[in-house]
Amino acid sequence: MSIAPLNLGFIGLGNVGTGVAKILTEQAARIARRAGRPVAIRKVAVRDMSKPRDIHLPAGCLTTDVQAVIRDPEIHVAVELMGGLKPAREVVLACLEAGKDVVTANKALLCEHGDEIFQTARRLGRTVAFEAAVAGGIPIIAAVGQSMAANQLQQLQAILNGTSNYILTEMLLRQQSYATALKGAQDLGYAEADPALDVNGTDAAQKLGLLVQLAWGTKIPTAAFHVSGIDRLEQTDIRYATELGYTIKLLASARTVQEKLQISVRPTLIRKDRPLAGIHGPFNAILLDGDVVGNVWFSGRGAGQMPTASAVTADIIDMAIGRAQLTFKRLDLWGETPPVAVLTEAESVSRYYLRLAVEDRPHVMADVTDILGRHGISLASVVQPESPEFEGNADVPVVPLIIMTHKTTAGQLAAADRDLAKLSTVRDPHVCLAVAD
Repeated sequence: MSIAPLNLGFIGLGNVGTGVAKILTEQAARIARRAGRPVAIRKVAVRDMSKPRDIHLPAGCLTTDVQAVIRDPEIHVAVELMGGLKPAREVVLACLEAGKDVVTANKALLCEHGDEIFQTARRLGRTVAFEAAVAGGIPIIAAVGQSMAANQLQQLQAILNGTSNYILTEMLLRQQSYATALKGAQDLGYAEADPALDVNGTDAAQKLGLLVQLAWGTKIPTAAFHVSGIDRLEQTDIRYATELGYTIKLLASARTVQEKLQISVRPTLIRKDRPLAGIHGPFNAILLDGDVVGNVWFSGRGAGQMPTASAVTADIIDMAIGRAQLTFKRLDLWGETPPVAVLTEAESVSRYYLRLAVEDRPHVMADVTDILGRHGISLASVVQPESPEFEGNADVPVVPLIIMTHKTTAGQLAAADRDLAKLSTVRDPHVCLAVAD
């Protein structure tokens, strides 16, 4: 006896959508075997039907009418791959109201409207699956939400943006400037024409927010924690970090500190011998520390057509089996869990790398270290590269002063920096980067 297929309606057929359709059509027998039933593409809503597409779809399934997907009673699962917030929010809610389950890769939508979407799905007895929203082809949503269920995460450290990681890799291995590395990323398709969300930390922060929601059961808006990107990073600091035995990565981090969460996304110095320091190019990696299992490590391609399509297709298979429906009911996402307190930026504790531009004259280093000491900041090391000799009447050269601190709070460091800015012998820029434990 034949089993009825799981019918899909696609909303959006861009790069990722085309990849999903390729997998479903070119590997139909494999997908049916693993899903326990055939999976069929019934309708695909697109903006422009005349656009050339590198995919052979069933005749008559293309449409410009999103309502054709929403209103079709034969469609079981809506695959939302249009991206953005509007009209994606309205479309996803309408699909749920129409009795359809939803698969999405839209991290921005879930960060902004996840509570509304999940509450609507629960009220209607529907399911939302979103493995592809974080880290592309790495199955991190399933890992945190299911496989690590026996644990309470103590710490999460991750590289969650492939564009930034590619740029940092080029700056490190090829000694390129930020601007040159960014241009290369755009030429290869790793970065958009407007790369702001990738390079300013927003993309990684949205993904971190979803992982924190899964791991700690609380929604933390990105405005509630420190987010900074690599767009102001200079080759000078890449070089000095290397000389000190570190590699700079855009690190997304969350950890429990005295029953509060310390969360951030920022360029961070990581020791060269740590696994995260060795993740290069457009790859992502996530290190989880569970209270039962200890450290667990995931790495792979975090973006791109086929890695993301792999995760979307896995969600579709889970829908066909019924596994996603069972899991969704038990996921503690946007539920009634009391919020976890978050450390303010001033309270956050870290080691820091400081680069100051100082006049090369007597007592300058003593003035700098005195200010840091008065603010309770202990120094791990101080390096001032040798400068040439100069005559008494010559202009005093300005040289870099590289300081590595022991652990201190961001508040103490900010207060010290305000005092350092008052010294006539200390010039701009003042560079401050976190150092990972």
